[in-house]
Amino acid sequence: MAGARAPWMLENFIDGKFLPCNSYLDSYDPSTGDVYCRVPNSGKEEIEAAVEAARAAFPGWSSRSPQERSQVLNRLADLLEESLEELAQAESKDQGKTITLARTMDIPRSVQNFRFFASSILHHTSECTQVDHQGCLHYTVRTPVGIAGLISPWNLPLYLLTWKIAPAIAAGNTVIAKPSELTSVTAWMMCKLLEKAGVPPGVVNIVFGTGPGAGEALVSHPEVPLISFTGSQPTAERITQLSAPHCKKLSLELGGKNPAIVFEDANLEECVPTTVRSSFANQVRSYIKKARMEGAQILCGEGVDKLNLPPKNQGGYFMLPTVITDIKDESCCMKEEIFGPVTCVVPFDSEEEVIQRANSVKYGLAATVWSGNVGRVHRVAKKLQSGLVWTNCWLIRELNLPFGGMKSSGVGREGAKDSYEFFTEVKTITVKH
Repeated sequence: MAGARAPWMLENFIDGKFLPCNSYLDSYDPSTGDVYCRVPNSGKEEIEAAVEAARAAFPGWSSRSPQERSQVLNRLADLLEESLEELAQAESKDQGKTITLARTMDIPRSVQNFRFFASSILHHTSECTQVDHQGCLHYTVRTPVGIAGLISPWNLPLYLLTWKIAPAIAAGNTVIAKPSELTSVTAWMMCKLLEKAGVPPGVVNIVFGTGPGAGEALVSHPEVPLISFTGSQPTAERITQLSAPHCKKLSLELGGKNPAIVFEDANLEECVPTTVRSSFANQVRSYIKKARMEGAQILCGEGVDKLNLPPKNQGGYFMLPTVITDIKDESCCMKEEIFGPVTCVVPFDSEEEVIQRANSVKYGLAATVWSGNVGRVHRVAKKLQSGLVWTNCWLIRELNLPFGGMKSSGVGREGAKDSYEFFTEVKTITVKH
């Protein structure tokens, strides 16, 4: 098309340098279906180079004081903030989310991740016990693990990548990160800021590529003792298999089928707009077809309304927000995570019934409860099998507190204390006096 720019050519960032790759993948602009950039299709060779760089950088970085590492994280946060608009535009173009969402949530939260862990690393304490009758003093110390393997998903590219990189390097680890091959641009852009922020070569290495290629090479490498992964359950199962022979530390934040429970006494003026945002925030037609075959009713959206797009966007990946009713709990639409603007609305009669139905899915990441009854809010929140329950709100996060799921939604928690403990090893030291 006349006037169209050539696709960006991304490069791996290893040992403080951008390095080309022998093979590349096309990544598409979801608003048009056109190639947006070309992403390195890395494998064992690139991962091995990243491991060598991370290994060499670890002694120097881990020996720096928390205060020195904190200063670097804060400088990187400042540089990201200075580039907020450029990063937001790229995130919107690459991932397909609205520019407003990228501008007000994704990039600001990426900045906050570095500032938060730059602060929290300064405030951890250790345990100490004095046993007088034995003449001993026992205390604990925490030390960085080594090379951290970090794998982040496509839906919140820079947001979740920085949520892993920040605590890992704050604790003194070096990292090898593999962003999703579908949404790699903002990770590549961040690499351009690392040297200016004072991040030494080899401390942060970004290797692009697919799960079976770069991902498996990273997870199975014997010198990478720790893996933090956000993504799907089948991929997590594969990571567990590959990690088992090496007894690696794993943090697995997986999918969710998050119920939004609206009681009769809910404040609908607050509930409805918030629930609409939470239901349609992500960007799957087979599910809708199955629901219709099962006898469900499609109130609006796919198959009911017509989607009118400008000519330049007709090759893009658009679909209408879709509401499904009269659907059985056993339907795949009620059981499986749908990464699209699709929501199912079903009635219930009692607390006990809705808790049982909400808990019947295999996932347990998050839930939302809407009610004006404070006692009910506490009762229901306690009984829901979810790692996080929002009541009369949605997506309000306190980063000091744990985030993570139950059941098939993952293993481990992330947050100030939890991330620090995951990215460090604890050691008990006994001194006889």
